[in-house]
Amino acid sequence: MNRTATEKKPRLTTSAMIASIAGEGQRVRAAPFGKALVEVAAARPDIVGLTADLAKYTDLHLFAQAYPERFHQMGMAEQLLMAAAGGMAKEGLVPFATTYAVFGTRRAYDFIHQVIAEEHLDVKMCCALPGLTTGYGPSHQATEDIAMMRGIPGLTIVDPCDALDIEQAVPQIAAHKGPVYMRLLRGNVPLVLDEYDYRFELGKAKLLRDGDEVLVISSGFMTMRALEVAQALADDRIGVAVLHCPTIKPLDEAAIVEAVRYRHRLVVVAENHSVVGGLGEAVASALLRHRVQPAGFQLAGLPDAFLDAGALPTLHDRYGISREALAARIKGWLG
Repeated sequence: MNRTATEKKPRLTTSAMIASIAGEGQRVRAAPFGKALVEVAAARPDIVGLTADLAKYTDLHLFAQAYPERFHQMGMAEQLLMAAAGGMAKEGLVPFATTYAVFGTRRAYDFIHQVIAEEHLDVKMCCALPGLTTGYGPSHQATEDIAMMRGIPGLTIVDPCDALDIEQAVPQIAAHKGPVYMRLLRGNVPLVLDEYDYRFELGKAKLLRDGDEVLVISSGFMTMRALEVAQALADDRIGVAVLHCPTIKPLDEAAIVEAVRYRHRLVVVAENHSVVGGLGEAVASALLRHRVQPAGFQLAGLPDAFLDAGALPTLHDRYGISREALAARIKGWLG
């Protein structure tokens, strides 16, 4: 029997397209980055905040409200944003510079490379809308940001999973000496890792759960997806281990090798990023160099393509990074 027009699933509106990645009814915390930065800055007068006309949309507006004399609005000029952050770092300040990931990387790459990274300056670049986390359209999809930033010597790269990861990462990247690029989840951010006795440690991967058939190595919100898939596949008697790698560079190769070596299971690298140049290729390189041979190896990332625009649930299904799509891919790879 066909459903009537009134019974059909409501069409997603524009506001829904740019909403939080949290699922319906999922636990969230509001603006974890902004709140954590306000807290750490209370004891660190050297911390300043800069943004390129996106304070509200990167949660930096909370810092601006708390410390207006330490907040700098640079306008829609990402190259100026990064250059100014480098100059402030030279004077002994610790700038947190925020914008969208597409603008912070593609528009300002040369300034990050030459002004900040070459002199190993203490700049923290926290960039929102990483990968496929927006319905704005292809111009705002930062699907290659990690690939670009991995090529910069001495740059630390962080891809947190949830609100807890962000809250704990902020004070650690503030204390870290040198430039940091952190992919930023904004607004109402899912909360999942508190159920796994988890604590963020810069440069360390964490095994969140174990399983005999599959090992998923993941970063960003794909760790949340991996945990959802692991719970779902447990009903099919498929054991899925999840190794969360919130630090992409330097990569915790020791933890990865330990998780793969001597275990006859499929290894799947899940990431909210192009399969070119991201976590998957970094893991593959590490395993080859350490002469570790997994039973199988697959990449569950975004395709090497310019992606479509639309509602996030639709896009995540289309490109294989929703819970249902990732579970189906893993089952297919297991045969």
